Amino acid sequence: MFPFVYQSLPTRVVFGSGKLSELAQEIERLGARRALILTTPEQESLGTHVAELLGDRAAGVYPHAVMHVPLEVAQDARREAARLDADCCVAIGGGSTIGLGKAIAMDSGLPIVAVPTTYAGSEMTSIYGLTENRLKKTGRDIKVLPKTVIYDPQLTLTLPPLISACSGMNAMAHAVEALYAEDANPIVGLMAEEAIRSLGKALPVIVERPDDLAARSQALYGAWLAGICLGSVGMALHHKLCHTLGGTFNLPHAQAHAIVLPHAAHYNRQAAADALQRVARALGGSEAQEAGQLLYELNRKLGIPLALSELGMPVQGPAQAAQIACASPYYNPRPFERQPIEALLERAWKGLAPA
Repeated sequence: MFPFVYQSLPTRVVFGSGKLSELAQEIERLGARRALILTTPEQESLGTHVAELLGDRAAGVYPHAVMHVPLEVAQDARREAARLDADCCVAIGGGSTIGLGKAIAMDSGLPIVAVPTTYAGSEMTSIYGLTENRLKKTGRDIKVLPKTVIYDPQLTLTLPPLISACSGMNAMAHAVEALYAEDANPIVGLMAEEAIRSLGKALPVIVERPDDLAARSQALYGAWLAGICLGSVGMALHHKLCHTLGGTFNLPHAQAHAIVLPHAAHYNRQAAADALQRVARALGGSEAQEAGQLLYELNRKLGIPLALSELGMPVQGPAQAAQIACASPYYNPRPFERQPIEALLERAWKGLAPA
């Protein structure tokens, strides 16, 4: 048995269909009295509904969360929280909204109740990110970790099938990289395999039958486990590339993760062979099958766009992204090599299979 360190994170998790109805009780548990409700513009009506549920405990709705948490949006949200005398935030939505809650908490210390409506996983981590001048900077701080997370599968039923698939593959990326993280450990490894297995089973069903609540529940369960992986260990090449693609080119977060994942797995196929055999097994393949190819075929089955060019990445993007990523690399089992990474991104830009 290899030596390891495991540190669990102190988040209360409430999971179940209809659990949004317990939001007021969870805010009361925190000792809070005025909650600022955060959403994207597209989910403002959901924020208004939550405000009605909370009644006097709602300080207001801030419906301006956007991808990659631009610094100017974070600063405006912080001012609004102070103006309304909010003493907690309810972040209802995906990674953009929860990321905005973290930006407020980073500055003010306000506790967060997260109510995910996607499979992004940010709610289970102390990772924050801010984008300034086209560069996304990330870090970890325990004060941005949500105090409570309410997982209500009913809230994911309106997530369109394609977005569900991309969001689920984004979650799967957390689990894949957790298996070959520098600080990998047996507990997180078990969670990672279960997350990959659950998402791999649930996502095709959701694409075929979007209103299947059992599949939605299984996917949300997998996303929860993947979020724990993301919050417990460091990430590697895949996440560095996707942070670069998001911050520099403003590519949609979940779609970029889905496209890059097979290619990043293929890049590490020899340096992390044992971990990627576990990925292949969790996806229902044999250990002789390569995880990167299985992930690519799953993307194809789910109808996910396969090319970064389809997301709006310019033709010079692979070279530029490789340069930026290699200038400040994360840990990775195979060292960052600029030419192979640029070639990886070229294949992803064209939508080609990783091998």
